[in-house]
Amino acid sequence: MKIAFHVDPIAKLKAYKDSSVAMMRAAQARGHQLFAIEPGNVFSARDRVQAVAQPIAVSDDDHDWYELYARQTTALNEFDAVIERKDPPFDMEYVYHTYLFERACDQGARVFNRPGAIRDNNEKMAILKHPDMIAATTVTRSPAILREFVAEYKDVIFKPLDGMGGAGIFHVREGDKNLSVIIETLTEHGTRSIMAQRYLPEIVDGDKRILLIAGDVVPFALARIPMIGETRGNMAAGGRPEARPLSASDRQIAETMAKRLWADGLFLVGLDVIGSKVTEINVTSPTGFVEIKAQTGFDVAGMFVQHLERVLQP
Repeated sequence: MKIAFHVDPIAKLKAYKDSSVAMMRAAQARGHQLFAIEPGNVFSARDRVQAVAQPIAVSDDDHDWYELYARQTTALNEFDAVIERKDPPFDMEYVYHTYLFERACDQGARVFNRPGAIRDNNEKMAILKHPDMIAATTVTRSPAILREFVAEYKDVIFKPLDGMGGAGIFHVREGDKNLSVIIETLTEHGTRSIMAQRYLPEIVDGDKRILLIAGDVVPFALARIPMIGETRGNMAAGGRPEARPLSASDRQIAETMAKRLWADGLFLVGLDVIGSKVTEINVTSPTGFVEIKAQTGFDVAGMFVQHLERVLQP
């Protein structure tokens, strides 16, 4: 098959830990032809959504891991699959490119994850669709409502709705002398909505990333253990990754969510789970493939490609 990967600039990908690179390696190992599409190279002209794509060959050498070939302009519907892996920020430019990819789907392209499903499932806000799975949560730009939330739950997390990697997350408690300035900063003086969640003390045991692929569950979670004195488990914030078999609770959460999200057109999802509560639903470029394989031997990228083959060639 011809598989195109829409990714951030190839030269900036860190092959030793990048899940997109792991996918490419697994797909090439199974005989598929790979193409790379970098941001800004998808466009609509003459009523066709097209891309400037480059054939790419990959290797297991993490320092010199790819070779790119001559650019070619190709309609997206001429690929057997297009894998959407561009990282946030989820800004208006990102929204515009989902519209382009959605139009390509109308023309017969197969894009994973489905562009409309990415756009409709903000990685923070999407949890509100699943109230049975989450801790107490509010989304607002009202300083008064945020203060009421802190007064009710005593110990809470504030986070921006468009961040990633733990950026902009604050842990606040009732009586915090910095509460007002934190709210002013995050809401930009009441003009920008943020999320507040009840603090989950189980974070000390790890913020678990559970991967879902085409409605199936990867049997290992990647727990991100916060550094001492740190609230955030994100690896970008210094969290230590520890792969673990899914607990019975993890499995129940994952199987329930997998059915719901696959039905919504989300082929690959990274659930963030603390204790028994879902805190985020990652749909743009979920990671953790490399760490899980390195620690357990389970080939997540291989599972991804096999499920892709199953969906494309039933």
